[in-house]
Amino acid sequence: MSRSCARPGCNTQATATLTYDYSNRSAWLDRLSPESHPMTHDLCERHAESLSVPRGWHLADRRVVEPLFREQTFLAS
Repeated sequence: MSRSCARPGCNTQATATLTYDYSNRSAWLDRLSPESHPMTHDLCERHAESLSVPRGWHLADRRVVEPLFREQTFLAS
């Protein structure tokens, strides 16, 4: 089952999950979590991309996944 964006008036399919910690002034954007949770907010791509946090807060976008293997360059001898 797909989930919709949590922004009011937006019914677009969610692609990211926003989590935050008030005490550390930190927020995280992750790929959509497998299950919804009352302490997180699901966002569509448009709202995740345009997300801004209050001044003094840190936003970590963790949606980008590093490749498992990197292409290696071999030098000819």
